[in-house]
Amino acid sequence: MNTTLKLASCVIFGTLLSACVEDTGSATLSPTPADQACLNAVAQSTGNSEVRLLSSEFSEAGTLVTVGVGPDAAPWECIAYSDGTTAGITSLTNEGSA
Repeated sequence: MNTTLKLASCVIFGTLLSACVEDTGSATLSPTPADQACLNAVAQSTGNSEVRLLSSEFSEAGTLVTVGVGPDAAPWECIAYSDGTTAGITSLTNEGSA
C-alpha cells in the first residue's frame, strides 16, 4: 500500500473514531436552559449562590440535573421541565432531605 493511501486511511479512520468519543471530563459544562433553571432553583432552595453544574441527563419527561453546592460541591439533584419549572430538589448527601 503506498504512503498516500495509508495516510488517507489513517485520517479517515481517526475522524470516524473521534466522532464516537464524547468528552465528559470537561471541567466546565455549558449549561442548557434546563440546567440553568435547576442551578437557580437549587441556589434558592439551599440559600447558597455558589452552585455549579455537575451533570445533566436529558429525557422527554424532564432533565435530571446534578448540582454541586458550596466549596465542596455537595451534590443536589433537580428535575427541570421544558416549560421552565423545576421539581424534586433533593440533597444527595443528607439522606434526601431538601
